Amino acid sequence: MLISDYQIEVREPRARQDAGKETGKNAFVRADRTSTATNQTMNKSNSRKTSELLQRREAPLATPTDLTRSATKDIAGAMNAILADVFALYLKTKNFHWHMSGPHFRDYHLLLDEHADQLFAMTDPIAERIRKIGGLTLRSIGHISRTQRVLDNDAEYVEPLDMLAELADDNKTLATRLREAHNVCDEHRDVATASLIEVWIDETERRTWFLFETTRRSN
Repeated sequence: MLISDYQIEVREPRARQDAGKETGKNAFVRADRTSTATNQTMNKSNSRKTSELLQRREAPLATPTDLTRSATKDIAGAMNAILADVFALYLKTKNFHWHMSGPHFRDYHLLLDEHADQLFAMTDPIAERIRKIGGLTLRSIGHISRTQRVLDNDAEYVEPLDMLAELADDNKTLATRLREAHNVCDEHRDVATASLIEVWIDETERRTWFLFETTRRSN
């Protein structure tokens, strides 16, 4: 009986130890399952966010507007052509500004710098106006060169008065094209773009006037 009692007393702690180990294993398994479930939830959440970001990236660049799709297309097309012309005329004006020479260098140099600043100031409002009505605008120098109608002048030397005369013609043509763009805006009742164009026509006519008068020869 003593041995039996002793054996029972020895076995009971082992059973309790085994039960404790089993409980520990179960707790580990439960913790592991919980961790796995949490990771799966996080992965699903991250996957959903990634999917949303990809969809947003692939979505068209469209700004809400009450103008029709046809109006946006027509106005954006007209104004992108104007924007390309303005960039081309800006660079030509700076080109002649940099390469001006002769006895009237300072006056002509400063005049063309003033004109170039005025042209460059037009570019951002034109592009932003196109985006405001839901259109897409120019993206690169290559895009400008494919769209511009103003002819470049890459000649190594141009007489000062010829520079001014060429710029006068280019500005006069720009005013004509601005009027054409204004007609497109009137057709679609885009008064905001039209009002900007009216200011630019006045500025362009002023540049044409100054250039013309500067090239007049006294008798």
